[in-house]
Amino acid sequence: MNAKSTISLLGATAVILGSYTFHAFGQDEVKPKTKDPAVSKAAFREVYKVLMHPRCMNCHPAGKAPLQGDDSHPHAMNVTAGPEGKGIYALKCANCHQQANLPGNNMPPGNPNWHLPPRNMPMVFEGKSPTELATQLKDPKKNGGKDLEQLFHHVNEDKLVLWGWNPGDGRTLPPLTHEEFTKQFRLWLDHGAEVPDA
Repeated sequence: MNAKSTISLLGATAVILGSYTFHAFGQDEVKPKTKDPAVSKAAFREVYKVLMHPRCMNCHPAGKAPLQGDDSHPHAMNVTAGPEGKGIYALKCANCHQQANLPGNNMPPGNPNWHLPPRNMPMVFEGKSPTELATQLKDPKKNGGKDLEQLFHHVNEDKLVLWGWNPGDGRTLPPLTHEEFTKQFRLWLDHGAEVPDA
């Protein structure tokens, strides 16, 4: 093979690899070359609005009992999370919370994996400031052992998280769509996962 053929072959290979890289990662997944802490902090403040909404916060309470309703009152029947976050004794979450939402206003919501965080990893949202919550979310010792990309996967794809945007009749939706929420979460991460001031 002569030098001219070798150059042509190398050029063609570069085009193919370049095309593959573009299609494999997509334009939307290109991370910013320069991180902007202000963008990251502003994005987390949008994320925070969703995390503090009852659809999220009711399952991330400060106490041992889940909260319920748009007013986030303590769960009826003295339900408690238990060590695994799935209730205890006859009051297991799955006894009332079926595979899907029951029809009718404020009937028990459902999901195949209905639970609260386990006792050894409570992941409390209730009462947390943006600073406290961002710090907690970034800490694998407090977020279920997840790195930041695993955390994004959780909020983007976990079916129990997605339930928050399909909560059944009589319940309000979070203030952002799921698409908007994950977009802000991605901005927060891509610009440095900065912790907002206060």
